[in-house]
Order: sequence, then structure tokens, then C-alpha cells
Amino acid sequence: MNIMISGGSGLLGSALTQSFLADGHKVFILSRAGGTNTVKWDGRTTNGWGHLINEMDVVIHLAGRSTSDWPWTSARKKSFEDSRILPGLALAQAIREATRRPSLFVQVSGINHYGLRGDLADESTPPGDDFLAQLTVKWEDATKPVEELGVRRLVLRTPPVLAKNSIILKLIALPVQLFFGGPIGSGKQAFPWIHISDWVGAIRYLMANESAHGVYNMIAPTQTSLADFTKVLANVLHRPYWFPVPAFLMRNVLGEMSVLILEGRFSQPKRLLESGYKFQFPGPREALTDLFDQAKGE
Repeated sequence: MNIMISGGSGLLGSALTQSFLADGHKVFILSRAGGTNTVKWDGRTTNGWGHLINEMDVVIHLAGRSTSDWPWTSARKKSFEDSRILPGLALAQAIREATRRPSLFVQVSGINHYGLRGDLADESTPPGDDFLAQLTVKWEDATKPVEELGVRRLVLRTPPVLAKNSIILKLIALPVQLFFGGPIGSGKQAFPWIHISDWVGAIRYLMANESAHGVYNMIAPTQTSLADFTKVLANVLHRPYWFPVPAFLMRNVLGEMSVLILEGRFSQPKRLLESGYKFQFPGPREALTDLFDQAKGE
């Protein structure tokens, strides 16, 4: 297959690319920087690359500035939107103008879609009204028109992805490694996650299943609070879990961005499980043991 990936040079795009290349597929990465195995683009228009859509079997939209960039100024929040919406609109336009359209469009989105309410969310749960939830709504809507063009579309709502080099894992692991691990805020807040092997594996599984379409929550099936996750991490690293970090301190330091850590909603991968996908790492202990064993082996 010929596969085009926007935002394909980051952690997730690189993992997907390696998986596709290992199976003999050809990958085209849309990148502002250009370079080896990449197609240069401006992230806003189809100039210089739109014609390549005619050769693609699959298009994957991963582009989007990380919401972990701090602080959340008005300008930065606007950049979060523009870096997701404008590339999505350009991809949809290229498909609309193509003489041969891809058979599949994969839209990656965020698990924050469901907002901050307390009940258990699944793919049918309506979006929240906070900034992160509405960001995912706009992100997904930008590419929705491809469905009207007859292209099968997957929307993959993704949480923090755990990998050896993922920023979120390093941030949570650092205080634990320094013997300062403990609850952040109440510790009861949801911490949705997925191991990178399952994230790639589930995407490949859904791509191969031609009846799969629509929204899928790409999260591990174990409902995990941040306290549960950090306790397991401390145990895997043979470190204590004792030093609490007050919520007000996180809010004072991070401002609005503190919602990434202090608030969360428990969700479930209902449709993914119903599709028959079998998780390699369903719980945090299996996932963290695997990742830190990998690190020891390097």
C-alpha cells in the first residue's frame, strides 16, 4: 500500500512508519521541514503535494501541536487549533479534488473529547464543553467531509501513549525515580493511557478490517486513576510512593494546562473490544514492566 501520514515525524508517526515499512508498504510523510522520505508542505494548503493523493491507498492525519506545550496563552491555544484544523481541511480538499481517492482515511483525535464529567464514557458519549473537548470536535470535523466522498473513515480518540521516549511517561517517572513519587492532587482523577504497541497494533487491526469505521477509543481497558498508575510505576521502579503534590501547587505552576494532570474522565474502549481486538498490555503493570525492561536492555 501507499500510505500518507501528516505529522508523521513524531513519536507516534515514527512508530507507525516503522510498522508499515517492515511489512513492505510505502510511506509518504507530510512535513514542514522536508527531508528524507518526506514531502514538504505548509500545513495549510495542497500546494506542491495534492496530486500525490491520487497514488495513496490510505491517508492518516496525525498533525497537531502538542497540548503539553506550556504555558497555555491565547496565542498558543489558537496554534493548537490551527495545527490540527488547517492540515485536516487541506487533506480533505486534496481528496475532494483527486481523480483517484484513497480507500481509507484515519483521523487521530484525543480522548479528552468527553470532557470532565464523572460518568464512564464510551464512543457514544457526547463531547464536553471545555477547551480540550471542543478542540477534538473541531479536529474531527475538519476531515468529516471525506465520508461524503465515499472514503471509509476511522476516528481514533487517543490518550497519552506510553513509550520509552514519550514525554508524559518521563514527566511522571522523574519524581518517582528521584524518590518523590506520590499522589498528585487527589490522585483519584482518571489517567487514560495505551501502550504504543497496542496503539499501533489496534490501528493496523482496524485498517485491515474493512467493516470497521467511525469512532474508536484507543485506550487500555483497565480503568486507571493517576494514583493507581503512579503506585504501579513506583513498584516497577522499586521506589517509594509517599510524597503528595497539592492540586493548588500544580494550578499555580501550570495554570489552565493543569487540567491535563488534575482532571480526567474514565473512558472505555467499548467498540475496540467489541471488534475483537486483543490487547497486548491491558493493565499498567504489564505495560510499565515492558517499557522499563526495554530501557534496561539498551
